[in-house]
Amino acid sequence: MTASIASLAGGAAAAVSATQAHAAVTRTGLHPDGAPADDSGYTPGIVAAGGEKVVFVSGQGPEDYDADMETQMRQTFDRIERVLAEAGAGWEHVVILRSYFVHMERDLPAYRKVRKEYLKKPYPASTAVGTPVLAIPGLDIEIEAVAIV
Repeated sequence: MTASIASLAGGAAAAVSATQAHAAVTRTGLHPDGAPADDSGYTPGIVAAGGEKVVFVSGQGPEDYDADMETQMRQTFDRIERVLAEAGAGWEHVVILRSYFVHMERDLPAYRKVRKEYLKKPYPASTAVGTPVLAIPGLDIEIEAVAIV
């Protein structure tokens, strides 16, 4: 029984420590001369400091492949948000997004519009890649994220 109490106390201490670390994380945008502006919803670079854990969100896609692309983007961002929440993180902790598009020219404008609904400055670093196919048949967009909590 003493071990159980010690385990609970350790868990509580870890929770307090995680809460303190959660509040201490900072993200600073890097905007060197000649780098692209962040008006498209991304920052050229991010310095993240103070976190105790890194959260890697595997590529996520929409629930409804037949929905319009803005809806598919929102569904994808919502799925990422659920994974972040499970780790005690939010969009303010995301330091990079990687997005993969089957139809980049067609879908990039919807992506840029929707991601600004979820992200706040300093925006995370971001990479967008065009690819002929994704791992799941019918999937046109997949987004992964890394957060520091």
